[in-house]
Amino acid sequence: MRDLNYQLKQLCRHNREGSYATRSNREHQLTQIADQLHELGFRRMSKHSLKPKHVEALVKLWQSQNLSPGTIKNRMSNLRWWARAVNKQNVIARSNDFYGIPDRYYGSTGTTRARTLEQDKLDKVTDPFVRMSLQLQAAFGLRREEALKIKPRQADEGHQIRLQASWTKGGKERTIPIRTEEQRQLLEQAKALAGSHSLIPQNRQYIQQVRIYERQTANAGLSKMHGLRHTYAQNRYKELTGWDAPNQGGPTNQQLTSRQKAQDQQARLQISRELGHEREQITAVYLGR
Repeated sequence: MRDLNYQLKQLCRHNREGSYATRSNREHQLTQIADQLHELGFRRMSKHSLKPKHVEALVKLWQSQNLSPGTIKNRMSNLRWWARAVNKQNVIARSNDFYGIPDRYYGSTGTTRARTLEQDKLDKVTDPFVRMSLQLQAAFGLRREEALKIKPRQADEGHQIRLQASWTKGGKERTIPIRTEEQRQLLEQAKALAGSHSLIPQNRQYIQQVRIYERQTANAGLSKMHGLRHTYAQNRYKELTGWDAPNQGGPTNQQLTSRQKAQDQQARLQISRELGHEREQITAVYLGR
């Protein structure tokens, strides 16, 4: 293993910032970046060698590969993390505009990534904890990590569930309303299954449960379960506005009246908060525009 790869791997593993998924993604991307720097001709680098010329070369490479602005910005975020970790944050410009990286486009592609939890496939999931996590993903729009780490008894506040920071992406606590009897019944079932613990059995680690989840869903023919969040968002949008989301055949923003646009904006902000996002713009990915 080259020095830079090894040092970045150690840097990631000695730093506990962020959720498990965030740390794993960071290590994967920085390993890829180290490989790309080597291929670009920058040899014998260490973790302290990062300079503006390396950043510029990487951005030029990524742009030549026609990567999306979102993908490039994610990589820039990990580059900045590396720079901060070795006290060299000044080698990277604060604004992505400096490198000619355009803003993300949160627009509708005319398609939807929504997924439903088909009962016949769910029945093939034999692990009761995985099955319950899947059902909570669908009912509350949870991310996979959240649906595994959640402690149902602790989360239940009667009219809503509260996701603790240690369960969520980026460590951001949030609440999600309990609106239906089906949600209430499911939450009671989850509490009975988990007791005072999470939906990770006490004899397993998080990563072990992730692998079991992946194996069980694959064997059941379930894929792209992040799409359950899309379905949740679309159902909530119709519930809050009274009409379908644009990517479900509903009216686009240009077709709404001024009053409807205000209602649309309010609904999107609410949905964004429930999904754990900070910006209304991201809802276009789930709902269209």
